[in-house]
Amino acid sequence: MSTRGDRPARVEDVHALALSMPHVTVDTGTADNPIYQVGRKSFVFFRNPRPDATDPETGERYDDVIVVWVGSEADKQAMVQDEASPYFTTPHFGGHPSVLVRASRIGEISRQELAEIVQDAWLSQASRRRADAWLRDHPPPG
Repeated sequence: MSTRGDRPARVEDVHALALSMPHVTVDTGTADNPIYQVGRKSFVFFRNPRPDATDPETGERYDDVIVVWVGSEADKQAMVQDEASPYFTTPHFGGHPSVLVRASRIGEISRQELAEIVQDAWLSQASRRRADAWLRDHPPPG
């Protein structure tokens, strides 16, 4: 986690950060789980328990999986390669530009890291015009 005085991320931050991006709409999936979209393309959503994401010890389905789009397969692999990180994937998401994270582990990352991940997810799904406009107003640090 960041040492810049940032606090651990919370599930509420996922909602607030997704809603803070421009042109976002919220749809609801089954079980009224929110699906955050830009231009009718999902970039963050809360997934229902599924047989492909289970606790390895108990076999119980995870009921707190958040799906977050990423920019590329390389980005995805960089996020999931460390088994100690909260990010993971399943064979169901093979070839899909997204990572999974359990809500119960979201505090393992900082709010700032979560903000970057949500922004990158939005950028990966936004139209080029919207993404370019947002990037003009929010240049990356460095």
